[in-house]
Amino acid sequence: MPQKPARRKTALPKPRPDKSGLKGLKALFSKHGFSDYRFLDPAEIVVAEWVRMKCLYGCLEYGKNACCPPNAPPVEACARFFREYKRAAVFHFAKTVERPEDRHDWGRKVNLELLKLEGDVFKAGYVKAFILFFDSCGICLECAASRTACKEPKLSRPTPDALAMDVYTTVRKLGYPINVLSDYKQEMNRYAFLLID
Repeated sequence: MPQKPARRKTALPKPRPDKSGLKGLKALFSKHGFSDYRFLDPAEIVVAEWVRMKCLYGCLEYGKNACCPPNAPPVEACARFFREYKRAAVFHFAKTVERPEDRHDWGRKVNLELLKLEGDVFKAGYVKAFILFFDSCGICLECAASRTACKEPKLSRPTPDALAMDVYTTVRKLGYPINVLSDYKQEMNRYAFLLID
């Protein structure tokens, strides 16, 4: 009986590189304990003048926080800034607090971890990585009233609304919950934004 020719071993295809970098980004998010997030095309970020007006009139932190208006760029510059990015991640944080002041301690802790994440994303090659905190910076116990007087300029970051982002409309596009609360005992839904590349 004639022998069959030996079959060539077919090399298994090499794993395709993750050109989008999603696996690496997701691993970094997980490393820092962030599991509730969604990716967003920054073109979907809504920037609105009314958000800045709410900062100017009615916000107790106006003029008292180095990362908030009037220490923030004009609305048009904020819109241009977001357009420089192709990808962002939105992190959702749900929390109920016993006392209103507990929100600030929680926010500070989360903000510090978000800064570590921003640093790791930068080191992974995403040189434009920039985090927007979900709450006032809170890194220092007492905030300086201007950027030049800021005690932690390397650590301080603005909130999305300080950059005139309509967080309500933007996160609802992703199917996330967000409502105006009438009582501090209600669950808060807060959102941080990582601008990636």
